Amino acid sequence: MKKLVQLFKQTFIYGLATVFPRIISVLLVRVHTDKAVLENVSDYGNLSLIFSYVILFNVILSYGLETSFFRFFNNDSNKEDVLSTSSISIIFTSFLFFSITSIFKFEISEFTGIEAQYLTLVLWILVLDALVVIPFAYLRAKGNAIKYSIIKIVNVLVYFSLNIFLLIFLKQLAINNSLLDQIYVPNYEISYIFIANLIASATTLFLLIPFYFKINYKLNIDLLKKMLTYAFPILISGLAYSINETFDKILLDFILPESIAKNQIGMYAACYKLALFMTLFSTAYKLGIEPFFFKEAQEKSPQKTYALILEVFVILGCSLFLTVIVFADLLKIVFIGDPEYWQAMKIVPIILLANFCLGIYQNLSVWYKITDKTKFGAYISVCGAIITLFLNILLIPSYGYVGSAVATLSAYLSMAIISYFLGKRHYPIPYKTSKLSFYIIFVVILSITSFYFFRGNIYIGIACLLLFNMTILVVEKSSIRLLIKGFNEN
Repeated sequence: MKKLVQLFKQTFIYGLATVFPRIISVLLVRVHTDKAVLENVSDYGNLSLIFSYVILFNVILSYGLETSFFRFFNNDSNKEDVLSTSSISIIFTSFLFFSITSIFKFEISEFTGIEAQYLTLVLWILVLDALVVIPFAYLRAKGNAIKYSIIKIVNVLVYFSLNIFLLIFLKQLAINNSLLDQIYVPNYEISYIFIANLIASATTLFLLIPFYFKINYKLNIDLLKKMLTYAFPILISGLAYSINETFDKILLDFILPESIAKNQIGMYAACYKLALFMTLFSTAYKLGIEPFFFKEAQEKSPQKTYALILEVFVILGCSLFLTVIVFADLLKIVFIGDPEYWQAMKIVPIILLANFCLGIYQNLSVWYKITDKTKFGAYISVCGAIITLFLNILLIPSYGYVGSAVATLSAYLSMAIISYFLGKRHYPIPYKTSKLSFYIIFVVILSITSFYFFRGNIYIGIACLLLFNMTILVVEKSSIRLLIKGFNEN
């Protein structure tokens, strides 16, 4: 139980670095969907589409090296070699990518539909983000969660502040200020958003640049081969994950008629943001448990700890899932002010459940990470990506963004189920499957009741929420007492 308390403390600190930026990103939805900023839903759809490509190429440019770094830094006797080799690798590949894409910038622009003026900014953002992957991984490996969190928070504060200034105040201030009048460009809102992102990424690299002056630049070819071999399945997993996460918007753009595609992407992307409350929780949990998994693997019989971690995740995740469902119609008013976007609210429960399943999968993935069988992670993620692509292509023509939401849920649920059964065979962990299944099924029934049958009746929703949480308190009262005792002892 003490180990679980330590994990919670780490997760809380990492959570600040994860939850705060994501909350800001949700707040920015309100800004970006304001007609005074982006006049049309299609403009927000265009912005969301470009960010989908950014997510995809972020994965490519990190190519699984972060997880590989954790693996070798914790197990390799020469940590300096791991630091220098991984850093040299990421620097080389980042600038190689920038050089090649700059040469073929106009061809890339034509294929993706991203305007060249945006593409130049995006390429710089991708390179700067890639260069902080290893410094951030080093902070996490050393357990320096506070510094990690501060830098992440600074990044998002810079991004948020510049969005507010450039999108809201700059136009007004430029009227009476000749200097600002030279800076302000009419109808330049999307570029301003990427400029804000670029400056935030540059600030982050500046804060982490001392890392690159402390390491010994010595390339260990044999070590690099081992790290890349370990990282390759992680890359495949990451690509498959990014397909699950972003290809719905890309496919909506390719499959739907041009006249409605950007509008559908805009509505879908805005309402999708409400599901970020589950993503916040899952990501913060993942940041805390990933280094913990590798350290705990060196202990005797870590399987019980892994089972307990998943149990806590499911209980807390179910409660959060139902809370967002109950208050979804209030959240849409707060975070998405323009009613034109609310047409896509029907996808919120589906995407929330999908992200919950993804969080469960991330917990279940411990078995292949600590046994160095990362190829299975690639296999599972590829299965999910195939399901995503197949169902999107099948469902989008008839159901539009609702088909994309169903495809996302189907993919993540399938990945969790496949990982569970493979884990039972290769690295058995005593998960309390029956109890966890009960919680999940129970909360889904309550959510369907609240959102689809009694939507708008807040009293029914709150009653469902109280019923679920009271059930948890009754069933888990002994475990809760032990947990409180563990916090008091620490």
